[in-house]
Amino acid sequence: MSAPQATRTTALHAGAWWLWALGLATAASRTTDPLLLGLLVGVAGYVVAARRTDAPWARSYGAFVKLGLVVIAIRLVFAFFLGSPIPGTHTLVTLPEVPLPDWAKGVRIGGRVTAEGMVFALYDGLKLATLLICVGAANALANPARLLKSLPGALYEAGVAVVVAMTFAPNLVADVQRLRAARRLRGRPDRGIKALLQVGLPVLEGALERSVALAAAMDARGYGRSAQVPPAVRHTTSVLTLGGLLGVCAGTYGLLGDTGGSYGLPLLLAGLAAALAGLWLGGRRSVRSRYRPERWGARAWLVAGSGIAVAALMIWANDYAPAALHPPAVPLTAPVLPLWPAVSVLVGLLPAFVAPLPSSADRAGSGGASRGGRRASDVVPRTKEPTQ
Repeated sequence: MSAPQATRTTALHAGAWWLWALGLATAASRTTDPLLLGLLVGVAGYVVAARRTDAPWARSYGAFVKLGLVVIAIRLVFAFFLGSPIPGTHTLVTLPEVPLPDWAKGVRIGGRVTAEGMVFALYDGLKLATLLICVGAANALANPARLLKSLPGALYEAGVAVVVAMTFAPNLVADVQRLRAARRLRGRPDRGIKALLQVGLPVLEGALERSVALAAAMDARGYGRSAQVPPAVRHTTSVLTLGGLLGVCAGTYGLLGDTGGSYGLPLLLAGLAAALAGLWLGGRRSVRSRYRPERWGARAWLVAGSGIAVAALMIWANDYAPAALHPPAVPLTAPVLPLWPAVSVLVGLLPAFVAPLPSSADRAGSGGASRGGRRASDVVPRTKEPTQ
């Protein structure tokens, strides 16, 4: 089926993007093969390039990619100067070793740097960077406001705090890019420490102005009001929700770990059931209403299902062919791209063809404003750069 233009009625549910991205991240957690990890990054990047808008949160994907590169660099630097637990025979360089006291056994600074240890550190850092990039893809594709709108009533207060925290980094990146562009148009340098310090003040001013505007909007909408419920219901809700979340965490750990697959799925299902019951009871104290609730249609099922399928297929591949997903660092061998795990990763490309296309207003940088409404930049005052 052909993808339509994204409108208020056909826009994809924000939760579908997060399930898709978490599925890719789960697949990345099951392998250290750099070719498979690079393929996962390529799949996430292609979908983001095909379906993201020009909203402020959509511009943060590049920042997550850079953060992933920084993580890899830090991991390599630590392995270079602090050593690696992986033994190796190919010595790259021998650094002066700093003597440490007896209580610091197992830790060293300097010494012999091996190629095997550096390759192991590269695989480990690439795995963590891929996880961050998958989360960045969800942050770039899912509208935080629409995601907040879909949360259960029991999680509304916590959801507001999470969404505000999620939108802080994208808005900060957008402000920095806008101010750097303004400096270039005025013939001023936009790189270096001095330029960064001069940009920092207006960026901080813009963040404070957005905070004040958000607080005023929340107060005007009656944020924080709740209904009175019996104490027994409140206690039951807390026990079910907390116990269910603990069960979900333990079950997820069992599924993602190399051991624990026997108890992971039952514990995860039991935790989900308890958490949903707690959320249903907790929603009784919320007095807010839903205007135009988000729809979970067939395209949302396809997008979320593609990410879940990638995770399930990678977990299955890790059970029957673990050596193919974890190339050894000792002895040094060139990584090989396994055929069927690579094909399963390509299932994650489905959202690039079935998700609704961004509308022309979104491509023009409307920031997800409704048709005929004002943009977010019209509501929140723009920050001006101080003259020098």
